[in-house]
Amino acid sequence: MSSTRSCFVLSFCALLVAAGCRSKEPDAPAVATPSVSFAHTRVPLGSPVEVTYKFQVVPNAPAFQENYRVMVHFLDADEELMWADDHDPPVPSTQWKPGQTIEYTRMMFIPIYPYVGKASVHVGLYSPKTQKRLTLTGQTVGQHEYTLASLQLLPHSENVFLLFKDGWHPQETAQGNSAVEWQWTKKTATLSFRNPKKPSVFYLHADGAYIEPQTLAVKVNGQQVDTITVTPKQEFIHKTPLTVQQLGPGDMVELTLEVDKTWVPALLPNGNSKDSRELGIRVFHAFVEPQ
Repeated sequence: MSSTRSCFVLSFCALLVAAGCRSKEPDAPAVATPSVSFAHTRVPLGSPVEVTYKFQVVPNAPAFQENYRVMVHFLDADEELMWADDHDPPVPSTQWKPGQTIEYTRMMFIPIYPYVGKASVHVGLYSPKTQKRLTLTGQTVGQHEYTLASLQLLPHSENVFLLFKDGWHPQETAQGNSAVEWQWTKKTATLSFRNPKKPSVFYLHADGAYIEPQTLAVKVNGQQVDTITVTPKQEFIHKTPLTVQQLGPGDMVELTLEVDKTWVPALLPNGNSKDSRELGIRVFHAFVEPQ
């Protein structure tokens, strides 16, 4: 190759490298320092756990131009995504101020995933419009995704087993998302479980679709122990403490959910439904946790 051609090739390569360097935009300054913590770091599959999120906005952070969503990914030991808990923070990011700390707690049910072991938790802030993520402070795995914590997932068999007895319609699954399942109750629905014989908490994750609010009575061995107001089309997670006296001396406990109003979709005016079932509330999770 002639010296003139060699110089041309080298000059052309240098231009490509320079152009590549110029095309890569430097990361914007970090806008906040995130952290996440769990009420328990060892949790059986299918069980509830309280998750606390905290975002410390940097003192010189510019104003947020839109409301960003919190990205939360749970990955297995091979860094494969198992499930996500993306959500909107209770305080919209357009209201975040420089130097402010945004802290809140969410209750989450661990999906019954075919994996036990360590799960790492990755967090980010992204635009629902453009999917672009903001720069945060912390250990990044790339693409503005940050490793913040870990959980030890235990077998589902370590939970108190609940038997769905009378008053339940068959299980249903969300279209396009097999991880979301539920069962509708009738007016009265019964669960039974082995008596832990220690103070416990009954968790109910549910919603209602009736056009009016419903009153839900929670009964244990025939005795009413709690009352829940169910607002139409609003999911809730409610905790009912159960004492040893309420659980009784028997080996098994019977827990009943009873609503004051039921409805039939096919009978609703302008409902355009052929569903003739009597429906009470829609239950996503029911769980008993000994304390």
